[in-house]
Amino acid sequence: MSAAYLGVPHTGPAQIAVDLMRNGGTYSVVRADLIQQEDGEHPSVRVAVQAVFGDLDALPPEVSTSATPPTFTPFERCLSSSMAPGGLGKAPFLQRVDLRIDPLTVSWALGAPAGVGAIQGWFSMVEPREPDPLMLLLVVDALPPATFDLGMPGWAPTLELTAHVRAKPAPGPLRVRHVTRNVAHGMFEEDCEVWESHDRLVAQSRQLALLPRKGGRTL
Repeated sequence: MSAAYLGVPHTGPAQIAVDLMRNGGTYSVVRADLIQQEDGEHPSVRVAVQAVFGDLDALPPEVSTSATPPTFTPFERCLSSSMAPGGLGKAPFLQRVDLRIDPLTVSWALGAPAGVGAIQGWFSMVEPREPDPLMLLLVVDALPPATFDLGMPGWAPTLELTAHVRAKPAPGPLRVRHVTRNVAHGMFEEDCEVWESHDRLVAQSRQLALLPRKGGRTL
């Protein structure tokens, strides 16, 4: 799935226009536009998405990869996002998810960012629900921006996001790691890996985002 963010969606009614571009036996391609209208404005596309869909159960079982699961602090020793400073832990999104940030990558919250450009943690839902392929599309953008670890907190508007769902996740909390390696011209890239409880890489993403503005909103 690849999404281009053309405007900021807002809370309220929205229309989704769907175009089936290819309907095949192995995979199908769908385009969808999220359209919204604010008072006094013409309807406009806020998010444009193109996605390739297939049957994960029909994929061959062989996996050949050089990717290895990152080292994580055990779930019970990680810090809940409800402990976020400045009242951020009460954000509506964080009320719905159980997000545990790894102490190895949380020094930015104490005013001492490590400067590595990496944040990782455990993800599950507050409601009793095991991870599934649809949830993975949420998980790849669930952690704070990796720029927090570079001493640049704040909202980092996404320009483009590409996500790959590689397999159905096993039950249990997911391990998520965000890393940025290049900050230039007011933008940064952020790579994400999602690992499930059986040490399988089940989702990956890359996004291009604007650097947070000084004094801008945090979420």
